[in-house]
Amino acid sequence: MFTPKIPPPDTAPTPATSLVQPLTGITHTPACTCHQSSSVAPAPAPAPAAPVSRPAVHLTPGSLLVAAAGGTAMVLIIGTVLVSMLLATAITAASVAICAVVLRSLLNRPNNR
Repeated sequence: MFTPKIPPPDTAPTPATSLVQPLTGITHTPACTCHQSSSVAPAPAPAPAAPVSRPAVHLTPGSLLVAAAGGTAMVLIIGTVLVSMLLATAITAASVAICAVVLRSLLNRPNNR
């Protein structure tokens, strides 16, 4: 069961008939032309173009009101979720503590029942 299953010799690939064919006809271009002799000097690099100026953000009173309302809603929703998670953790911790006290009292005084 745990021994490797070796294919029979008639179906196993041989080194002459490999499943992966070698790559042929691939030529690599040189990384740089600094070692090649050239009679023509390379052309200078073009100067970078001036950056395109972006228009300034214009907040209208309506868009400012929408942004403030959206931010307030996000803060209230995230705050509600975090407070509810904290409350669930506190309730769980209190119930585990009460269970521990009850179990301790049951295990310490078995003859008082």
